[in-house]
Amino acid sequence: MLQQIILWISNNYIELLGLIFGLLYIVLSIKQNIWCWPIGFITSALYVYVFLVTKFYADMGLQVYYLLVSIYGWYNWMFGARSKIQDDLKISKINLKLGINLIIVTILLFGVIAFILVNYTDSEIPYWDSFTTAASFVATWMLAKKIIEHWIIWVVVDLVSLSLYIYKGLYPTVILFAVYTILAILGFIEWKKELKKV
Repeated sequence: MLQQIILWISNNYIELLGLIFGLLYIVLSIKQNIWCWPIGFITSALYVYVFLVTKFYADMGLQVYYLLVSIYGWYNWMFGARSKIQDDLKISKINLKLGINLIIVTILLFGVIAFILVNYTDSEIPYWDSFTTAASFVATWMLAKKIIEHWIIWVVVDLVSLSLYIYKGLYPTVILFAVYTILAILGFIEWKKELKKV
């Protein structure tokens, strides 16, 4: 039994590292700690490999996007304040115009990603992979802008992703996304409290 566990760990250590760094990333995000961004960068680098091997191509592309948005988010949280009086970027709520624009962007991204996956890859679940990827693109951009509603999108994305990872047998990632779902709910509650103070 111990040999099987050691063998499993040796075969899945990159995914396990992704689990550890991913949990740290979400906790730091909830706390609005700027170090969430470099930790997120490391998490994404690990998951580029995991998703390449398991043929989650849209999720792999999403991880590449996360690498880039981690740099943007780190910069934006340091220098993205809207006024010279404000030292750091504050939590905000989405307005109707931006909400409509983000829905349109999500639908367009879904269409493009689904087309690519259906026509140019051997993806087994192209539409679900496209949905989680498109929504994640938008939610991560919203996190970089500290828009509170990104947590709601993450709850939906995490629940759908969790189901997909069960299907593919990515059990450390299933654990990660189960915890992500709970933490996204807690993150929304925590950020809402902070928003009321502003």
